[in-house]
Amino acid sequence: MTLQGHAHATAISAISALLIGMNAGAQPRPDELFQALGGREGIARLSADVVPRLFADPRIKHFFKDANAKNLVEQLSDQLCAASGGPCTYEGGAMKAVHADMAIKAGDFNAVVEDLQAAMDAAQIPFATQNRLLALLAPMHRDIVKR
Repeated sequence: MTLQGHAHATAISAISALLIGMNAGAQPRPDELFQALGGREGIARLSADVVPRLFADPRIKHFFKDANAKNLVEQLSDQLCAASGGPCTYEGGAMKAVHADMAIKAGDFNAVVEDLQAAMDAAQIPFATQNRLLALLAPMHRDIVKR
């Protein structure tokens, strides 16, 4: 390679590295997770799958015995949509108030997470996307779980 060719290749490498570095530090779009979950339709399908799992799970179904499944699907869908950066507004109650008298333990919370993960697996949501959603929902633990 000639000196001029080497300089040209070095310049291209430097520009490529700069562009890659700029993209690596780029902030994700606010609705990127929302889109990764399939938008409103994908989140609605996910919610419609997870709620029956919660109602059927012998570890936690007693918490849902008086719940309206259709309303829960709608509320969960709105909550996941809003949390993931979608154009939805969650108008349900605050997690702390809604769960105040339920005596939910860590194992109960974990069962809900496992059912959500099973629904996400069934929807073929990639593991990294699942983790991003779960990371957004994790802070609810302190408002829901009573030790």
